[in-house]
Amino acid sequence: MQQTILVAEDDARINEVVAEYMKEAGYLVLSVNDGNDALRLISKNHSIDLFVLDIMLPGTDGLKLLEAVRKSEHHKDTPVIMLTALGDEQTQLLSFDALADDYVTKPFSPKILVKRAGALLRRSGGENTLEYGDIALSYESYEVTQSGERVKLTRREFEMLGVFMASAGKVLTRQQLLDQAWGYDYFGDDRIVDVHIKNLRRKLSGEMIHTIKGVGYRFGGN
Repeated sequence: MQQTILVAEDDARINEVVAEYMKEAGYLVLSVNDGNDALRLISKNHSIDLFVLDIMLPGTDGLKLLEAVRKSEHHKDTPVIMLTALGDEQTQLLSFDALADDYVTKPFSPKILVKRAGALLRRSGGENTLEYGDIALSYESYEVTQSGERVKLTRREFEMLGVFMASAGKVLTRQQLLDQAWGYDYFGDDRIVDVHIKNLRRKLSGEMIHTIKGVGYRFGGN
């Protein structure tokens, strides 16, 4: 199921960039530029899986929003990333004391921010186990089974299958697969994706990975 991220950032350009990168990574994004709007979503929307909060927001500031998240019955364990221009030690300590999970200072790399978000979501249990048909993938044990039998995969094959299963039915380009399975620091030939997909097809029974000519690949579906 697609995971939801709330981005609360009053700088319109930064908000737009963060939202676009998160959407590109396959997340559903709710964007607000006012702390009061974010506070209303915290209280009313129970399906948010991760918060990205600027500290210096109009209305309710980010630290108060963090406090509201931790007091919420539905979101008290939801991961929170503080995204702010305040890089001083005191503000960072206040954020972590208030149980922020991560702290990112501006300027920042939106690509790295997406990676941090993904790591937090996996650790929080939102993506600990993925299932599709008779295939199950566990990030906790780093194992894949099909019809109850273990499938031996390399690390890259495992990561790529995780990306596919999290985006089942969605067409992914080679670059998207590289970005999400390899990391944004990979600058090699994107045809390496084809090699690993060939191996996955060989190791998994059934036609699970479909080639969409001229576009990329889709996991599952007809």
